[in-house]
Amino acid sequence: MRVLHVDPERGWGGGEVQVALLVRELARRGHESVVAAPSASPLGQAMAVAGIRLVDCPIASHSDIRMVPRLRRLAREVDVVHFHTARAHAMAPWLGGLGVRRIVTRRMDYAPRGGPWVRHLYNRAVDRVIAISGGVRAALVAAGVDPARIRVVPSGIDADAFAASPAARATLRREWNIADADVVAIVVGVLEPRKGHVTLLDAASRLREVRLRYVFCGTGSLDAALRADAAARGLDVRFLGFRDDVARCLAAADVAILPSLHEGLGVAALEAMAAGRPVVASRVGGLAEVVADGETGRLVPPGDPSALAAALASLASAPDVRGRMGGAGIARVATHYSSAAMAEGTLACYGEAP
Repeated sequence: MRVLHVDPERGWGGGEVQVALLVRELARRGHESVVAAPSASPLGQAMAVAGIRLVDCPIASHSDIRMVPRLRRLAREVDVVHFHTARAHAMAPWLGGLGVRRIVTRRMDYAPRGGPWVRHLYNRAVDRVIAISGGVRAALVAAGVDPARIRVVPSGIDADAFAASPAARATLRREWNIADADVVAIVVGVLEPRKGHVTLLDAASRLREVRLRYVFCGTGSLDAALRADAAARGLDVRFLGFRDDVARCLAAADVAILPSLHEGLGVAALEAMAAGRPVVASRVGGLAEVVADGETGRLVPPGDPSALAAALASLASAPDVRGRMGGAGIARVATHYSSAAMAEGTLACYGEAP
């Protein structure tokens, strides 16, 4: 099978990680992929290094149709076109009449906006809609998407790549000037409002007597504001920016936090669980499905700093509980959220589309 993947994002987020993993898993099964992405983007560069055919595709907005002729030429060479972002999906109506199956993946857990046009995009312009969680599926249905067109295929990860390394733990904690007795709470994700970092800073202000140290990995529009806020509160927060060694950072941590206000599934939670770290997360979107409350971590109401502080305090003082939850997380990822399972579910959607 030949698949054209369209992802015009210029950054490197959870969606791009999933595209890269999917392309790899498809290749292992003998399927050929072409990736339409900006050549200078992290995804484009990763595909070029991996030897995957890359076509430069800088789609600037939902109405930017400059790439349509290029996409139509590519679509004639493949069996399936898979749109991985909203801007990519906006190109779907222009690829009709080519006899190619069209698939879109939706990763956000809020209803897409746009009324009749959005319903056309999901109900007419593609053959199948992949939702990465039950929460995403519910949001799509609420927006008027035909439930019969939706298939839930959870995101997956390469769990082996996140096995915690004791050597990395010791090295990074020395670099961060963090004592062995300190409990490190890590947040991996873009510094944007939807990720809930402000709620975490509010919670941390309630935990000054607890030996917690906070590490933020990521960049975004709130970078300067969050740094200033943490400094004004007198909190011990290390802002590391973008990291390409997330597995090492997780090895150095003790607890992972996802205080998100919205989350389609939460690949960062899967990565933390694969590293054997308990996860404290908001009960939103797919996070409520990924994190087994009381087994692999704690779920708290979104935007509730008191509940978040209580969950963090309970884990900070219980290394045995953290160890038990970490082990349960490793098993849960291996059973339900492997990249292989994600690829098999996606292939099933490719095959059943008319």
